[in-house]
Amino acid sequence: MPEGRFKSRTFRRVKKKLPGGSTVIHYSKRKPKKATCAGCGVVLQGVARDLPLKMQNMPKTRKRPERPFGGVLCSKCSRLKIKEESRV
Repeated sequence: MPEGRFKSRTFRRVKKKLPGGSTVIHYSKRKPKKATCAGCGVVLQGVARDLPLKMQNMPKTRKRPERPFGGVLCSKCSRLKIKEESRV
C-alpha cells in the first residue's frame, strides 16, 4: 500500500525494474504545462519545461530564446509586435 501522499495523482507512477528482476513503483512529481504564447496561445518553441528547482540551476540561455519577447511571444507574434512599434 502506498503512503498517503502518493495515493493522489499529483505524483507520476514510474515502474522501475531492479537488477534482481523485480519491479518497483517509483513516484515522481509531474512536469508543469508547456509555455504558451501570450498573443495567440500556440506552444512556444525553445522554452524549457522542468520543475522550478531544475530551472533555477539551468543557465538563462537554455530557459528561453534570446530575442525580444523571447519566452513570452512566439516568433510570429513578436515579429508583428516589432513591426507595429516601429510604425508608431
